[in-house]
Amino acid sequence: MIKVNAIGQTCPMPVIMTKNALKNISEGIIEVSVDNQISKENIEKFSKEMGYSFSSRNEGDIFLIIIEKKSLPLNKVVEVENDDVVIIIASDKMGDGDSALGETLMKGFIYTLTEMETLPKSILFYNRGVFLTASNESTMKDLKTLEERGVEILSCGACLNFYHLETSLGTGSVTNMYSIIDKQMKAKKVIRP
Repeated sequence: MIKVNAIGQTCPMPVIMTKNALKNISEGIIEVSVDNQISKENIEKFSKEMGYSFSSRNEGDIFLIIIEKKSLPLNKVVEVENDDVVIIIASDKMGDGDSALGETLMKGFIYTLTEMETLPKSILFYNRGVFLTASNESTMKDLKTLEERGVEILSCGACLNFYHLETSLGTGSVTNMYSIIDKQMKAKKVIRP
């Protein structure tokens, strides 16, 4: 049995830690420890979506989720196909609520993309989204990782100029509105966090 201690970890880390532990085994049992109901529910949902059987129990304030991974027969292996997916990021925050929470959510969104098996083809940054490619050290490492894995990172040139960031671009390349629209029109799926 592999034990994953995700106590004290915040979203999305408990699910990512669980996913990575499961990825390292072809079959077996993993016990995940978390200290909050939301993490417990997120891991249970992830396990269900992946087709793993699981059970949960409490030990005081700690939740233990036991996940069983069985290897799939060769004819049941599912191939992951990378669709032509484009992500649009138009702000340095995610959502319209509290600014600090919005910044944390956006940082978590970009980090979680680096942990995904299937990546988008492109990520388009415009308006305040260009701050994430030009001056935000907390997202720069993750965006560079995505770029190294083949994701096209594109920032609106007019937006960089407007915010006086044209010389600060830290990753990706500069694009224009024609290209931004063209990529969205040709994409099979467009995601906007």
